[in-house]
Order: sequence, then C-alpha cells, then structure tokens
Amino acid sequence: MWLALAGAILVEVCATLALRASDGFREKAWIAPIIVGYLLSFYLLYLSLGLGMPVGIAYGVWSACGVAMVAVLARFLFAEPLTPMMAFGIALIVGGVLTIEMSGVAH
Repeated sequence: MWLALAGAILVEVCATLALRASDGFREKAWIAPIIVGYLLSFYLLYLSLGLGMPVGIAYGVWSACGVAMVAVLARFLFAEPLTPMMAFGIALIVGGVLTIEMSGVAH
C-alpha cells in the first residue's frame, strides 16, 4: 500500500514538472507524458486506497509530498524561487500531514 502511494507521488511529481516544461501546452511533446503521468498517478493512488490505506492519510501524504518535491525540483530544473518563507510553508504542510497521520494511527 505504501509502495503504491510512493509510486503515485513520484509519477504525479513527474507529470506536474512535465506540465511546467510544456509551457502552457505550447511544447506538444510534453502532452502525452502529462496525460499518462496523471492517469497512472491516480491509478496508483486508487491501488493504495484499495489496499486499505485511509483516504485522509493517502491524500494528505500524496499532496504534501507532491508540493514539497515539486517546489524543490522546480528550483533546480526551472530556476523558480524557493524562499525561506516557502520552505517554512512546506514544513508546515508536512508537519500537518504527519499530525493527521499520527492521530489516525492512534484510533
């Protein structure tokens, strides 16, 4: 279940970076990887849910990891800004998801 979720996160991050690289779909070569990537990502998320992962945990981890990874990778791949305040925001997102996950495990 966690392996499927990790795959969903990695594929979604790649699809999102491809979306950025497509320059608003002006670069047509990126369209197929974007579509396939998002479809595969949702399929892998579906698998992790089907294997018993709670949707709140799965979606929280998926979105938080996606935000963090895209922000960091976009800094290096596209020279986009990553300010200390943005890094603090990412830390808050990750901390919030961890709080949700830990409280979900306790029940």
